[in-house]
Amino acid sequence: MKKFLNTVDTVLSDSLRGFAQAHADIVAVNFEPSFVFRKTRPKGKVALVSGGGSGHEPLHAGFVGYGMLDAACPGQVFTSPTPDQINAAAEAADTGAGVLFIVKNYSGDVMNFEMAAELFSGQHASVITNDDVAVENSTYTTGRRGVAGTLVVEKIVGAAAEAGADLAACQALGERVNQRCGSMGVALTSCTVPAAGKPTFSLTEAEMEMGVGIHGEPGRRRVALANADSIAAELVGAIVDNLKPKAGEPLLLFVNGFGGTPSMELYLMYDVAARQLQKRGLDVGRSLVGNYVTSLEMAGCSITLSRMDEEMLRLWDAPVHTAALRWGR
Repeated sequence: MKKFLNTVDTVLSDSLRGFAQAHADIVAVNFEPSFVFRKTRPKGKVALVSGGGSGHEPLHAGFVGYGMLDAACPGQVFTSPTPDQINAAAEAADTGAGVLFIVKNYSGDVMNFEMAAELFSGQHASVITNDDVAVENSTYTTGRRGVAGTLVVEKIVGAAAEAGADLAACQALGERVNQRCGSMGVALTSCTVPAAGKPTFSLTEAEMEMGVGIHGEPGRRRVALANADSIAAELVGAIVDNLKPKAGEPLLLFVNGFGGTPSMELYLMYDVAARQLQKRGLDVGRSLVGNYVTSLEMAGCSITLSRMDEEMLRLWDAPVHTAALRWGR
């Protein structure tokens, strides 16, 4: 295993210290328990709190700031944050209008966020993201997994909260956005969790994992490596079959890298995915390309489609200023 680290036990705390220093104008980090929080927290605004295992950066800490999250709880690599972490983050983020928990649909995350909600003294609600169309069930979830569509929920609901939407409205919007998102990923290589010291799974040079999860969970099937057009056709086809977008309905096309895929290849995948949508008579209204919801150094990508409406388009376009996502301000 070759990684930049001091010790396996301190990799997360060392990384969080660096993150806080690099983005000191936006965020601060609390330790014991660990959470990242927004430095400027307007009074009377619904606070958005999310989190999950580390190794998916910039999700979630990179999305703390104006127009998105108010706090994020990083667990150990691929391990859910603890209830006390989540509760402490919520208590710090709450300024009187309540807290909306945004939770990816993994058993540990759901359980620990539910326990944290029971501990939390303030008003609260939750949105569970489950945009992965690749599988219906796995050992990590009950139902579909929450993956890159979580970013879309956090951005759109974050903009609404920044504009003054109340807790009930933010929750309803988050659930609507989640229902209108679909994602599917493909892996070309595995990743190595520092504590394990070896790849999570193995693929030969001639294989890829179609429908892989962001922790390296198995996908729909292991298949022979194919060209980009064929990969995009399967990913886009599966998402479109699930979402059933209508002609003329604007779509957000989000091509997300898993950490080990260069931008050149991600933009290539955007091109072939966009052409797949055009063949189906579907329109791309908004775009996002980059490594945003990663799986350590895994090579591969996911495609997310979101069926947008006028409100969602307006909120997507609204200003955002975080470590990893910023525009319009």
